[in-house]
Amino acid sequence: MLALTGLSWRSSTRVTLEATRQCCCRSGVRQVRGKGVAPLRKLTTSSPTQSHDNPLGLPRNNAPPTMPRMQRGLPQKKRLPGVKKVVVVSSGKGGVGKSSVAVNLALALSNVRAEGRPKPRVGLLDLDIFGPSIPKLMGLEGAGEPMLTDDNRLTPLRAHGLPCMSMGFLLPNTAPDPSNPGSDPADTPVVWRGMMVMKAVQQLLFDVDWRAGTGGSDLDVLVIDTPPGTGDVTLSLGQLVEVDGSVIVSTPQSVALIDTRKGVATFRKLGIPIYGAVLNMSYFHVPGTAETDRHYLFGPPTAFESTCVALDLEPLAQVPIESDVSTQGDRGTPVVLRGGQGPASASAAFHQLAEKVWARLQ
Repeated sequence: MLALTGLSWRSSTRVTLEATRQCCCRSGVRQVRGKGVAPLRKLTTSSPTQSHDNPLGLPRNNAPPTMPRMQRGLPQKKRLPGVKKVVVVSSGKGGVGKSSVAVNLALALSNVRAEGRPKPRVGLLDLDIFGPSIPKLMGLEGAGEPMLTDDNRLTPLRAHGLPCMSMGFLLPNTAPDPSNPGSDPADTPVVWRGMMVMKAVQQLLFDVDWRAGTGGSDLDVLVIDTPPGTGDVTLSLGQLVEVDGSVIVSTPQSVALIDTRKGVATFRKLGIPIYGAVLNMSYFHVPGTAETDRHYLFGPPTAFESTCVALDLEPLAQVPIESDVSTQGDRGTPVVLRGGQGPASASAAFHQLAEKVWARLQ
């Protein structure tokens, strides 16, 4: 069934949340209210109300919150509750590996060692409404829907030590359609118009209890994976949230760099700071050969470098082509989780990127 306006799929969905419940219990995902511990509830059994003002179907005790506005009717940017810093990973072009960069950056940030300080508490938010990738890349496919706190906010799911939230967790997890043997519940699309998308983005931004995902502490950094392009999601994010910095992802081809320039212009128009750019799939390095022995399968990095100069962007990292980035992502164990890789590896590039981003956040 298509996820059309009103989220009609939720009322007919039968979801098993045992995996989510166990995950929440193992990671201490509960929120303290007063003297006791607030119980978590299933989203599907909480009588959700679907509407254009509430596309995710979250239960409401009162009227939905309204965003404060500035002059000319523009929304006033706000800090996300339970989050100290926000870093956005974006791209103007689809297919450049932005989600892989976001996932590996978040995991690498969570392992940055700051002198005299504990490792950062990092969260991961997937704002790609139509094509969420975080459940697959983080090994959370089939983990079930998020639980609800006592104030009807979504509780993040955890993987590899990171609290995560994605539209992919809210899609139906029903059995395949017997009339269509080749059907797969994962194929269920979200078919929404702009207003529904923008409201869903607002709910994913402001109706997630990130403190519940850390046992009661604020996140030091929230990494947000955005969809490609400069449409509704980017506009809503830029108008609603105080973003501390962003990372722009591209590949060496000119066709990708054309859209990269548009993405940079959009972020600057929205007042989103840009830390720099990442060149993904930059080159192929044959294992066992000299580090300088690089094969530029998609073209040399000269066009990327000249674009960075023209747009006054810092080149943050060049990520090589490695099959492990793809295979480990498909397994839900991103490549940065593997140790013992050389200085020319993709893992090393992601750690280099994390160090630079962390330095800019201080």
